[in-house]
Amino acid sequence: MRKDDLYITVPSFFRCPITLDVMKSPVSLCTGVTYDRSSIQRWLDSGNNTCPATMQVLQTKDLVPNYTLQRLIQIWSDSVRTQRSDTESNRVNSVNHDQVRELIKQFVNDFRVHSELEMNSDRLSKLLAFSEESAENLRFVASVAAESDFLVILTSFLVHNPKNLKVVEKIVPLWKMLLVEQGSLSKIGKANDIYPAIIFALRHGSSKLKMEMSKALEFITSTDSEAKSSLSENSDLYSVLLSFSTINSDWNPDLMEVSVSCLISLAMLRKNRVKLVKAGAVKSVGKALSTAEMGTGLTDKVLRLLELISTCKEGRLELCNDGDCVQAIVKKVLKVSNEATEHAVTILWSLCCLFRDHRAQESVAKSNGMAKILLLLQSNCSPAVRQMAADLLKVFRVNSKAVSCLSTSYDTKTTHIMPF
Repeated sequence: MRKDDLYITVPSFFRCPITLDVMKSPVSLCTGVTYDRSSIQRWLDSGNNTCPATMQVLQTKDLVPNYTLQRLIQIWSDSVRTQRSDTESNRVNSVNHDQVRELIKQFVNDFRVHSELEMNSDRLSKLLAFSEESAENLRFVASVAAESDFLVILTSFLVHNPKNLKVVEKIVPLWKMLLVEQGSLSKIGKANDIYPAIIFALRHGSSKLKMEMSKALEFITSTDSEAKSSLSENSDLYSVLLSFSTINSDWNPDLMEVSVSCLISLAMLRKNRVKLVKAGAVKSVGKALSTAEMGTGLTDKVLRLLELISTCKEGRLELCNDGDCVQAIVKKVLKVSNEATEHAVTILWSLCCLFRDHRAQESVAKSNGMAKILLLLQSNCSPAVRQMAADLLKVFRVNSKAVSCLSTSYDTKTTHIMPF
């Protein structure tokens, strides 16, 4: 057999004790031993009145279906079929270095003649499969692509055919991988040219396409300052990315995490933070923070985004107006990670100490924020976090004294006007 052939080990209890084949319809005798129905039926029809495995005399010849074992065999069989299919698929799509060069050459030549990619879908699939096998393979495809206009052609198709989602879905995974290897979108085209394809894919593509395009956008916005500056001028981009934070039946935490990463990259430019606020970032992301079950990575990123938003006046005002969001931020202190705690404390410090907003202070107090701050001061946090926690504690102590004094004054005045 070839080295890439699939070897299958059959669990012993899946085999019929008589034929040693995998059982299709397992049934049990009164002795507790299970056989394939056809095999044991032939044994009994031949006049035997004993159990073939134990040779015990049978008190009854009733056959009881073993449904549990049948389900286990079915699950195992389905798994084997999947492995065989994957192995066969890998054989069909497997190519060597010379074939990769030829595939790219044919691809480029065909596009120059026909200006369309439908005929190249099989080649794209093979190149993608080869690239995904290892980092070395990806580097090889990128090096061959760099010798021709391959990546430029893929980009050109996305620019001129953004609504052809059938082909776009095949192009984007390979385009994204080669783009990362190339290092910059600006080297192969203008960001604004590719923008319509990005937006259309994020709005109308399948879940898989949305994820792949979001990852490509994450790379572009985090590594290419020129492209990020250009893309950030498009207001639709913010609303589309924020739509992945909406908690509904289609909510995908992985997709939201990638989209939030993109928004963080965009928010690194101060001018974009107001655009995020206007697009509804606080309401959208804040609701997700307070209602959804998020992993550590996603929570860290959401709090980082809100921290950036809290550095502008418009962002602080929007946060102060959203009491649920502020309370959700308090709850994440000392609950997720050191990074999440630092982001959360920075936001609270910005709202309660820098902005001195009473609504935010009330929301923190309602969510037992004082106790969290005291615990934080006793923890092994960074000096910066410790200082912000101390500042917050001073604010709440001052407020507490003010309320106490006001209450005492009110009681005294009330006593003087009483008739007795």
